[in-house]
Amino acid sequence: MPKEPETGYDPTLGRKFVFVTGGVMSGLGKGITAASTGRLLANAGFDVTAVKIDPYLNVDAGTMNPYEHGEVYVLKDGGEVDLDLGNYERFLGVDMTSDHNVTTGKVYKHVIERERAGDYLGKTVQIIPHITDDIKRRIREAAEGADVCIVEVGGTVGDIEGMPFLEALRQFASEEDDEDLLFMHVTLVPDSKNGEQKTKPTQHSVKELRSIGLHPDVIIGRNEQRLDAETKEKIALFCDIPNEAVFSNPDVDDIYHVPLMVEDEGLDEYVMERLALAEEALPHAERDNRWRELVTRNRDEAEPISVALVGKYGLEDAYMSIHESLKHAGIELGVEVDVSWVDAEKMRDSHRKRLEAADGVVVPGGFGVRGTEGKVEAVRHAREHDVPFLGLCLGFQMAVVEHARNVLGLEGANSAELDPDTPHPVIDILPEQKELDDMGGTMRLGAHETEIKPGTLAQRLYGDACVERHRHRYEVNPAYIERLESEGLVFSGTAGPRMEILERDDHPFFFGTQFHPEFRSRPDRASPAFVGFLDAVIGERDETAASEEVTA
Repeated sequence: MPKEPETGYDPTLGRKFVFVTGGVMSGLGKGITAASTGRLLANAGFDVTAVKIDPYLNVDAGTMNPYEHGEVYVLKDGGEVDLDLGNYERFLGVDMTSDHNVTTGKVYKHVIERERAGDYLGKTVQIIPHITDDIKRRIREAAEGADVCIVEVGGTVGDIEGMPFLEALRQFASEEDDEDLLFMHVTLVPDSKNGEQKTKPTQHSVKELRSIGLHPDVIIGRNEQRLDAETKEKIALFCDIPNEAVFSNPDVDDIYHVPLMVEDEGLDEYVMERLALAEEALPHAERDNRWRELVTRNRDEAEPISVALVGKYGLEDAYMSIHESLKHAGIELGVEVDVSWVDAEKMRDSHRKRLEAADGVVVPGGFGVRGTEGKVEAVRHAREHDVPFLGLCLGFQMAVVEHARNVLGLEGANSAELDPDTPHPVIDILPEQKELDDMGGTMRLGAHETEIKPGTLAQRLYGDACVERHRHRYEVNPAYIERLESEGLVFSGTAGPRMEILERDDHPFFFGTQFHPEFRSRPDRASPAFVGFLDAVIGERDETAASEEVTA
């Protein structure tokens, strides 16, 4: 099919595509299912990439509330995207760009800008072909160079926001040979009160999908348990697919075990056969087995490490990458990590006890004044009681504020973001951002290099330099750096005039980063900052236990 000159759509890009849709309800884990499928294809020797489609009108996730939507994940090019992109990077072991996240806002903004510029030569601009061609263009361009592109469509089949995307996929199917694309539908198979697995919701979901011209090639049923043989047969019969195309994806204790689960079900072999890739796949004996070895590695479950995560968003998804980074470090060090949620706004009641009971303290990033005083209190507790501490972005800044107030005696010291009238703005706006008003464009975003001072904790963890991802507007005020470093605080990592890493030379482990090391952590490549933190927690706990033994 020739390139469409009016819309710029080139249908020749890309090789093989797996489209993943969700039915019945959101939050079923279709992103993890899709990422797990990609992991298995990568193990078999194929270059795999992914695209996440988010049907919301936001141009990107940058201005979305983590409490409602989960964390804003940052890519190396500075793209602020949905947290599912983080799962794709962690499972596939690849770095993605903002081109791998397609939103309604991005698509409509681009098409409207072209219309305003007169690019459509006076034609009526419509959903078909202009919007749908732009959607297809984005998918194909993101897939270029990969053997297989996994495309996850956010939301649930039937949502009005997703209709243009599903229409684009319908057109996509007509442009490709059958062996070059596969539709995977992830759906809920609930249990009745008497324990029977019910298929009717799945049937209705597939009916909805077929009403818009799409027919699933594979159905994956989500249930606490594996699907019964009778359940699979019933789904296959009523949804008009072969029995062998229905798979179970039961609940597991660890999301990193999902690839093992669907591999046991034979999903990867079926997908490769369906996409005519089976003969190109590596023989089983030569496939990459590191993932299985990593996630099944023995860890000391008898004495899990207790880590207090001091934040203000009472939603685990808001800190997903931090949870995963702690898990990665635990895998590397052979320990289980028990993350205890500490609400920064409730530090004066029961949550203070959670903080005091923890072996280590992590203060994560965030925006806005709410909860920041609780974070300062958490930093103070860690500093004064020699508890291993890791501060990330805002946590790094609150460590600076706590030092200014409680060590240097600068009363009222604060961030200018949190208190514009503070007498001591030890954290202030980036100079080049002061004249910008567009909230979506006022931050330092993406991967930047940090130079590290010799002989420091930072150098032991990272070496002479590191490249990590950023997402912040404010930074350490240069006017206060000399005073801040006069009483035990050391800025051991810098990027020009910017302070990037802090540590204390009077503490077992006190480490803060202006960047977000959690965004580059992987199961097979744990973040040095998190590994160093957990290693210090283990050391402190063992030392305390030995001391108590001697005393006894």
